[in-house]
Order: sequence, then C-alpha cells, then structure tokens
Amino acid sequence: MAEETIFSKIIRKEIPTELLYQDDLVTAFRDIHPRTPTHILIVPNVLIPTVNDVEPEHEAALGRMFTVARKLAAKEGINDDGYRLIVNCNRHGGQEVYHIHMHLVGGQPLGAMLAR
Repeated sequence: MAEETIFSKIIRKEIPTELLYQDDLVTAFRDIHPRTPTHILIVPNVLIPTVNDVEPEHEAALGRMFTVARKLAAKEGINDDGYRLIVNCNRHGGQEVYHIHMHLVGGQPLGAMLAR
C-alpha cells in the first residue's frame, strides 16, 4: 500500500489550505512554493504514487484533472495567454511528493520546456 502524503491530509482538510476546487474525484490548491504567478496543484483524491502506478480505474480522476485545469486557468485569467500542465514521475522526473499531481503554471511567459 502507498504511504500517506501531505496531499492526502490536504484532501481530508486536516491541513488548513484554501481549496480552489474539490469534488469526489480531485482537489486543487495553490502550491506553497509557487514558481509562477499562478501555480496550482491538482491531485486525485485517491492516492496514486506515480504515473507508473496508474490503472484503468483511475481514468475518470485523471481526466477530471484536465477539465479542472481548464476551469481554473479561465478563473485565473491565464487561459488566453497560455499555461503549462506538468506531471512529474519519480526522482529523475522531478517528483517530490509521491501522490500523483498536476502543476498548472502560468501568468508569465514560460519559455522553452527543457533547457538546451
């Protein structure tokens, strides 16, 4: 079984955080160390450690992450200029919390995705 994460506690409202969105499948909140003016984390309510652990039964929650990202980008006013959605997997991919999550970042030009 996967280990409990800080995100699990945020989902259950055990850690005070302003929730930007929550339903039965996903929860969204601001990153505590934002890298851009808009930096929101969107997480499935079920603990899935990494992309490597995704199963067919997770498809509804993962799809919901994208529709919530679209809604939040519009609400934040970054949808017209553009934004980036990032999902990291494991250490080399830059994953720090082992509860799959999507970063919604924007509010400024983001430049090239990878350093050359």
